[in-house]
Amino acid sequence: MDAVRVAHLREVLAGTEWVQSARRFAGSLRTSVTPHRGGLLLVGTETYEPWHLAAHLDDEAAWSGQPELSPTLVRHRVPPAAPAHLSAGLGRIEAAGRRETVLVVSPGEPGAELLERVHGARRAGATVLALDEGGSAGALADLRGIAHDALSADAAEVDLEMVQHLVSAAAGETFQGRRGPGGPPGAPATAGSRRPFRDRLSRIAEQLSAPPPTRW
Repeated sequence: MDAVRVAHLREVLAGTEWVQSARRFAGSLRTSVTPHRGGLLLVGTETYEPWHLAAHLDDEAAWSGQPELSPTLVRHRVPPAAPAHLSAGLGRIEAAGRRETVLVVSPGEPGAELLERVHGARRAGATVLALDEGGSAGALADLRGIAHDALSADAAEVDLEMVQHLVSAAAGETFQGRRGPGGPPGAPATAGSRRPFRDRLSRIAEQLSAPPPTRW
């Protein structure tokens, strides 16, 4: 991920809750995947695989010296020719237990099968975290109820892709409140950058939506 672009996104969002909310959630993620615990399982819905988040967490794991942040991408359907690191099916969540973390990314209905497996993983002792698109749909509310920590996007301000970029960047930080290329978190935007809020977010969203690296 381009750290300068993420810093720009943080600058645009200065004065809102999003930077600190992402850091709080990233703190939960880091705590749940310490070296003394198990691995990180990342799963989306039947129609959405969180490739970008997987790639960015993998990058952050390497750059920050926290290999435990590198996820296993769990897939609803695994093609026969999939490479080994992309061959984990939903059974992997069913087998999750103590010391493991399940991070669910849900831009819509997570589906009854996924909820059942994630709920089972929590009962077996896994830590469950959730990122979703917001709203009050019953299944999303159920997912938040299962999760130990959850963060929801808000269509009026940021979408789920932006939230994932904020969280993955914050996950690689070695301590809360670290200054990045854009200056201190939460600092006001400079006078020269006061374009309409949604216009600036749209431009950043386009910049951050490049295809993930070949590994994913």
